[in-house]
Amino acid sequence: MSNPFQVVRDFERAVCDYTGAPYCVTTNSCTMALLLAVKWYREQARDDAEVITIPSRTYVGVPMSIINAGAEVAFREEEWLGMYQLSPLPVFDSARWFSGGMYYPGQMQCVSFHATKILGDTQGGAILLDNGEADRWLRRMRFDGRSEGVPPNKDCFTEIGYHCYMSPDVAARLLHKLSVLPKHNKPLPNDDYPDLSMFKVFR
Repeated sequence: MSNPFQVVRDFERAVCDYTGAPYCVTTNSCTMALLLAVKWYREQARDDAEVITIPSRTYVGVPMSIINAGAEVAFREEEWLGMYQLSPLPVFDSARWFSGGMYYPGQMQCVSFHATKILGDTQGGAILLDNGEADRWLRRMRFDGRSEGVPPNKDCFTEIGYHCYMSPDVAARLLHKLSVLPKHNKPLPNDDYPDLSMFKVFR
């Protein structure tokens, strides 16, 4: 029987070709993509940033991802369009922009494939990156700490992972939609985000 997850790999390669990113690690959401990206820098790259700063008006899941990755969150006033940095990490929330040639070297750009986005379906996200070591680690983390293609009874578990991989049916639909997506797309306008700095849960 052929591997049903091959279409996920096919979609990841197509995203690399479209965006210019050397690697693409898909997830079930941009929120989880951000969480994994932050964890990579904090736990694997040994970045000592304890506080990560983001715009105060953004999607509520972003500060939650930062906190769930073990860091503290702080807010800044910033007018942004399309993408912004989770400062000081080279991690960018690009949930509201997806376009050909969008990848900037040295960064992890997290994109969204939610139904309301430029390339959308029921759900989905991805991390665009150029670090081969990070690519291998992120693939294990999205798959319960497992090695892809290795049966559980033959695998070796060394880290606590997450269950947040992209399902083949979503990848297949997104692959088809990507094949007819325009090469250049403008950022989506921002939603009417509340000022997250006003909520006690983030203080």
